[in-house]
Amino acid sequence: MLTFDPTNMPLMEVQRLLQGGVGPRPIALVSTVSEDGIPNLSPFSFFNVFGANPPVVAFSASRKGRDASLKDTYKNIMATNECVINAVTYDIVQQISLASVEFDSETDEFIKSGLTKVNSTSVKPFGVAESPFRMECELMQMVSIGDGGAAANIAICRVIRFHAAEDIFLEGIIHPQKIDLVARMSGNFYCRASGDAIFEVEKPVGKKCIGFDRLPAFILNSESYSGNELGAFANSEFIPHNSDNKQLILSITSKEFSSFDNSPQALNRYIDRQELEKAVKVLFTNSEIKQSSATKRIKFLERTSKVALNLKRLDLAWALALEVEKLI
Repeated sequence: MLTFDPTNMPLMEVQRLLQGGVGPRPIALVSTVSEDGIPNLSPFSFFNVFGANPPVVAFSASRKGRDASLKDTYKNIMATNECVINAVTYDIVQQISLASVEFDSETDEFIKSGLTKVNSTSVKPFGVAESPFRMECELMQMVSIGDGGAAANIAICRVIRFHAAEDIFLEGIIHPQKIDLVARMSGNFYCRASGDAIFEVEKPVGKKCIGFDRLPAFILNSESYSGNELGAFANSEFIPHNSDNKQLILSITSKEFSSFDNSPQALNRYIDRQELEKAVKVLFTNSEIKQSSATKRIKFLERTSKVALNLKRLDLAWALALEVEKLI
């Protein structure tokens, strides 16, 4: 593990560490307007949401690293107390990059980036028509920390109006596959928050999970399971009873499957293909596997249990994992 002291490092190296280690960072595409009525549009990746009552978001229009000068966004929001924060999606990421260019204060970044102005409801700055989610905001407080290059200017804003496209919702929530957001990483890297990058972890709200300390030692100390997989077990509210596990396995082994191969060789294929129930049937009905060494059976049980965890079949993962206790 490398250790760094930011007080003894060049500013740009500190910046690179932060941008590489803290991410992916959501991007606020911030629209403001100057006192003279000149629109400004700029993306900021030091940004997030901090409360819902009232709805509060914040972004940092940090001083420029090169000369510590203040950005137009900072000047505009301090003068008018208003902005619009637009979500950045994959479809407009190249245009967002254009908006980040350091144009002079008289330049309209809407024109440079090719993005379309849309009138706001409650504030003067325009929204971005191409963005499917916009927040009209009032400045609550500007927190400035430091006065050198890259020093923070944290704009804490209250959202007074939301605008959201109807087609980004699914079952009452904004669905990540539909809004297709992008986020910033280190250097020139971005992250597309959709496709294979999206996965679900059930929130343990209202649950009394058993935790790592109550996992059976033979599961906790197994070299087969990753920390994430052990975490899935530990998020359970209880350890299933042996009778329930036996009934679950029996219900699977009694099933009839089309194109089913009950050979030991098929077991590896079913595990690799994540054909979970077929793998379970071979594991518990093939005589050669049942008579194999304890070490070999444990390996098969744990490999199959890992497939069950990956497929969100926690009940079956437990049933398989607990079978190991009979073999040790």
